[in-house]
Amino acid sequence: MNMHNRSNKMTEDASPHGGALRRLMSDRGLHSVYQPILDVRKGNYLACEALIRGPEGSELHAPGALFAAAAAADCTHELEWLAVETAIVQFAAQQCALRLFLNMSISCLHASRKRLVAIRQELLRLGVPPSRIVIELTENESVTDFSDLQETLQDFRRIGIQIAMDDMGEGFSNLRMWSEVRPEFVKIDRHFVTGIDTDPLKLHFVRAMHEIADACGSALIAEGVETEGQLAVLRDIGIPYLQGFGIARPQRAIATMPNVDQPMNNSILLLPLRPQAGRRTPRIDQILHEVRSVSPETDNDAVYRIFEHQPGLNVVPVVANGQPVGIISRYSLIDRFARPFHRELHGKRPCTMVMDPPLVFDEAQSAQEVAQLIGSLRSTEACDAIIITRQGRYRGIGFLRELMAIITDMQIRAARYANPLTQLPGNVPINEQMDRLIETEHGFVAAYCDLDHFKPYNDTYGYRRGDQMIQQVGALLSETTADHQDFVGHVGGDDFIVLMQSRDWEARLRRVIEQFDATLPKYVTNAEHLSAGGYYGEDRRGQPIFHALPALSIGCVIVPPGAFANHHDVSAALSEAKKEAKRLPGSVLFIERRQYRGSAGTADAGPGMDAVLPAPNLLAGMPCFAM
Repeated sequence: MNMHNRSNKMTEDASPHGGALRRLMSDRGLHSVYQPILDVRKGNYLACEALIRGPEGSELHAPGALFAAAAAADCTHELEWLAVETAIVQFAAQQCALRLFLNMSISCLHASRKRLVAIRQELLRLGVPPSRIVIELTENESVTDFSDLQETLQDFRRIGIQIAMDDMGEGFSNLRMWSEVRPEFVKIDRHFVTGIDTDPLKLHFVRAMHEIADACGSALIAEGVETEGQLAVLRDIGIPYLQGFGIARPQRAIATMPNVDQPMNNSILLLPLRPQAGRRTPRIDQILHEVRSVSPETDNDAVYRIFEHQPGLNVVPVVANGQPVGIISRYSLIDRFARPFHRELHGKRPCTMVMDPPLVFDEAQSAQEVAQLIGSLRSTEACDAIIITRQGRYRGIGFLRELMAIITDMQIRAARYANPLTQLPGNVPINEQMDRLIETEHGFVAAYCDLDHFKPYNDTYGYRRGDQMIQQVGALLSETTADHQDFVGHVGGDDFIVLMQSRDWEARLRRVIEQFDATLPKYVTNAEHLSAGGYYGEDRRGQPIFHALPALSIGCVIVPPGAFANHHDVSAALSEAKKEAKRLPGSVLFIERRQYRGSAGTADAGPGMDAVLPAPNLLAGMPCFAM
């Protein structure tokens, strides 16, 4: 197959591998390996990407070494086309029905434009329809003339060849290229895939790419998939195609690629949440008040008159040449002038004698940072106001009471996302994860965990011990549940919510109860209390009353697909299950065995979780994660 007129005489080069490369190309000593691209939705392969290789064990085996030698020998285009020819011929010989992805630079693409008729005829002769060819534009060149590129791509598309963009997020593969080229496929760079199951920011980036792909009519392919966690996250986001060592390594024989005939597990991965909009730390310019300043030469009487005419003003900043040098407090000045003869003696003196050193912060600093700095000061250094500047020049003042209000609001908001005691997700993430499971119609188990007799324990042993017990419950739940399949949230106080997709969910929850009871002596340190099973306290009337030792009650609801409309409905059912659990003595797991049907959550007698939860393995029958 000869799809390109190569020069018979290549440029001599100084590379030590130049001669060896020319001999390889002349003798056609190169071969292709093929790495499959998995169709996540269908559970089979969509295509394979051809990758050129030199002889095994040689210094020119890797593609990087081949193209480095070609660049030194000034024969990069010749090597590119030989790689394309080799890939197609060897692909055709295997009579494979998949699509074939071929790497090609933009300059090489332009150079081949005049030979498209011959290329099409040669493909048909080999039994490979052009509609099964995808040209993957490599990232080693920038584009200055998009109209010329669009015309070239249009010619390729006319004969049925499709276009893919490589390494979205790297090199020239940027958003403009995407919008101009409108490729049929876009490959997500492996940087965004590595760690996506633990990095919320990468997750956010890939979700954004997915939205752009939908708008552009492109299909995304995630490269560099190597772990089960990455695969599950990408599948859950909706990325349709995956490629990487975790799916299959490149190999010469396409027929020996791992089998993916078995259906994929449809369980939803419970992910780290993407960053929430509006949760940026507020800056202190949010509490900025523009207050007229005075100069250091202003006398004390003039400052006193300012306070007299502005009853709501509590501080006056002192500024010299735009730079804040001090701050005068209303109460400090009035206190001085209230002393006998002080106003008469000092009224005409410069106000610098009554000013305090200012606390100065730039407007771009965060409220949290400023609060921490102020908190580290001695009480004698603090003031009820700060001076706010822009690049060192006075802008206005801010009041500490307003700063504290912002910090308090931040803490309240943060507690909704992460409980400050256990650092487990709070109410908002719990509801979001529950709604995701409901909306995607995936069966799961919801469990409500609550400590019984906890208030008397707090009263007897103190709040510090009580906090430690709550932390212990959170730790037990986190350690016992399955990563990515199960989700643990802390509603607040001694209440926890667990969302579970693991098939052995019941055994896991029973293990939590057993471990809680086993660790109870660590928190109930009085031997008499342990032997008696409780302790005496006083009721509201001051009468002695016996309180049982703390116990862990867990109420569970089995949630089949389509049974509930939203998290509110599940929460209502969970509350009932928790009440049933708390009616029983000691630590107990209560499972609501009725099956809920319909959006209203109507309960009927029904089957257990075998009919609800999906199969446990990620790619059944596929040994795809053995590296």
